[in-house]
Amino acid sequence: MRDVMRQQWLHGFLDLCLLCLLAERRDYGLGLGQRLAESGFGDVPGGTLYPSLLRLEKQGLVRTDWVPSASGPRRKYYEVSEEGRAVAAERTEAWRGFRDAVDRVTESLGSRA
Repeated sequence: MRDVMRQQWLHGFLDLCLLCLLAERRDYGLGLGQRLAESGFGDVPGGTLYPSLLRLEKQGLVRTDWVPSASGPRRKYYEVSEEGRAVAAERTEAWRGFRDAVDRVTESLGSRA
């Protein structure tokens, strides 16, 4: 049950997380997956990660370019656009309001545990 909930929540917030990671620095898909894992999201499958990146690209929120790699085939790098930065800021503010509302509703459960 816990893994199912995590996957549902991840699908809801993955775009925001990717925009925020890309606001820090540009990266390629595998690097973004590793950074998500290091942030506590666990393994994010490519079937979840890459469709989200493609959606962000189609929306104009990220730009891409191909860079040669010394260790294999060239890599597709993602970089947040100015519009993507603005959307990330808006979504972060909305997320914080939502998170605070959930915290208020679930606070009493924590005090009973």
